[in-house]
Amino acid sequence: MLTTREIMDIIPHRHPFLLVDTIEELEPGVRAVGYKCVTYDEPYFSGHFPQEPVMPGVLQVEACAQVGAVAILSLEEMKGKTAYFGAINNAKFKRKVVPGDKLRMECEIIKRKGPVGIGKATATVDGKVALEAELTFMIG
Repeated sequence: MLTTREIMDIIPHRHPFLLVDTIEELEPGVRAVGYKCVTYDEPYFSGHFPQEPVMPGVLQVEACAQVGAVAILSLEEMKGKTAYFGAINNAKFKRKVVPGDKLRMECEIIKRKGPVGIGKATATVDGKVALEAELTFMIG
């Protein structure tokens, strides 16, 4: 298991934009499973939506991408590099993510050619799918 400190040694994200608390499973270059404990203290909840706080879908996608970035950037030859978005395809949001939820994110690297790759991301809460997406990344 990787802690927040260890995650920050792999990817450049920092508070308030680091959206992964822990990485529970890691196969460098292949896949990673991470978690985000969604709390009322998240800065975006004050405006999204004050009467019914919901984690924005774009931040769910970003959180999954950060898990995928840990998977790819944990390879020795990728140390010190950054994974950038190239595309977000086939994103489907299937349930709301709200304070108190523990978001489980899995990203499997399904294709890679040079500095470009594709990850298949799935986020769940209590075993129910919240998000599915195909994420294209570019390493720089």
